[in-house]
Amino acid sequence: MTYNRLVLWNIDLTLVDVARVTRAAYAEAFAKVAGRPLVHLPQMAGRSEPEVFFEALATNGADTSGAAEKLLQPFSEELARTMQARRGDLTVHGQLLPGAADALEAVQRLGTAVQSVLTGTSKPNAVLKLAVFDLDRFVDFEIGGYGNEAYPRGTLLQVIRQRAEQKYGSAFDGQAAVYIGDSPRDVEAARMGGARSIAVASGRSTAAELRDAGPDAVLPDLTDPQALIRLINAP
Repeated sequence: MTYNRLVLWNIDLTLVDVARVTRAAYAEAFAKVAGRPLVHLPQMAGRSEPEVFFEALATNGADTSGAAEKLLQPFSEELARTMQARRGDLTVHGQLLPGAADALEAVQRLGTAVQSVLTGTSKPNAVLKLAVFDLDRFVDFEIGGYGNEAYPRGTLLQVIRQRAEQKYGSAFDGQAAVYIGDSPRDVEAARMGGARSIAVASGRSTAAELRDAGPDAVLPDLTDPQALIRLINAP
């Protein structure tokens, strides 16, 4: 089969909203690793887990004695454990965002698009967040880009493209790669990575704020899968 589109999804506040559970897991993991309670949680939207963790260390007065980098891996592992322990809470206190499942299914029905993720969360947590809502069946996690990888998001998008090209034997350059997210930082990552961007006003940013970031298109939500498909297939 020949593939002509690489469709990358942000996860949090684009496809699912599990912020309440994530905050609780984050606080527990932070306390165990940093040795002090998490009083101030930094803004998480559009940011990677390492970015949030390092800021949390600083704003919560953790004495790392210059060893913050050494705490990152233990924290990432502890956060994955605490998220997995709260698996049942994700569907109780979280939600699948309107139209998300239909949007992923519509892209799959194209038959010529590869779907993966470009997200600030780590791979174990990315898989978990989508699996509990039965969205994992649409996504190739092997080629995805995650917050625990040592790349800026724009560079990571280029890495994902290379992984996809190697696996599927298709070129996903220029217009062939599309990144769908809910924040101006997602739009910026697409621009830096040389991909088209579709911004969805399902997160903390308004449609006007997203338009100001300069995406190729803005959608109010994902409830019109045909409109999304037209944008993905745009020449």
